[in-house]
Amino acid sequence: MPLLVATLVFGLLPGFAWLMFYFTEEPHPEPKRLIVLTFVCGIAFGFFAIVTEQMFSHAEGQWGIEGLSLISLAGLALIEEVMKFGAAYFAVGKSPLLDEPVERMLYMVVAAMGFATLENIGAISNTSFMTSQAAFVGAFFEASSLRFVGATLLHSLTSGIVGYHWALGIARKKVGRNLTIGFVIATALHTFFNYLILNYGDITYVVVFLLIVGFFVLNDFEKLKVLPA
Repeated sequence: MPLLVATLVFGLLPGFAWLMFYFTEEPHPEPKRLIVLTFVCGIAFGFFAIVTEQMFSHAEGQWGIEGLSLISLAGLALIEEVMKFGAAYFAVGKSPLLDEPVERMLYMVVAAMGFATLENIGAISNTSFMTSQAAFVGAFFEASSLRFVGATLLHSLTSGIVGYHWALGIARKKVGRNLTIGFVIATALHTFFNYLILNYGDITYVVVFLLIVGFFVLNDFEKLKVLPA
């Protein structure tokens, strides 16, 4: 039971921490029920992503795609980016309460945090099964910290990019075109992140990469703040 509680707590913490940071960018508080709904939808669509990714991985062999190749990584990344958008759109896409462009970007981040939370709990749970009791504490905190500065932040940034282009598309009345651009950019960055993780064990490369991406995403936040509703 203590391990289960610790897994849930540390699985939730990274997502909530980044949520608090991003919502400092929104001057007007969002309805709590919409935030919770979007977060829960992010978790739910995470399960859909797992099933879809398993189907994709099974089909790779039939299509002649080598597992964990760049094409494979791009396919998996695209599935996750589409699922996170699906979660946000299902939760708030038609809501009349979204009256500012920046809100679409923020709710994409909320959905991403729900999605990442499911991943975090899964990853930390695996740590508890793969290590001895004595080694668990160290491995547990290592996994938690890596998820915080790595995959959780990545999900928030790539979803923020999709959210930016979603809002831009609505403002310019070219939603399909702008969303496509957003998905291409987000998928490319997601793929490159996974490539770095698989081929370079040093977390320094990942942190530098995410800091660069984060700079542009925060700049996108500022652009949407002044975009007419």
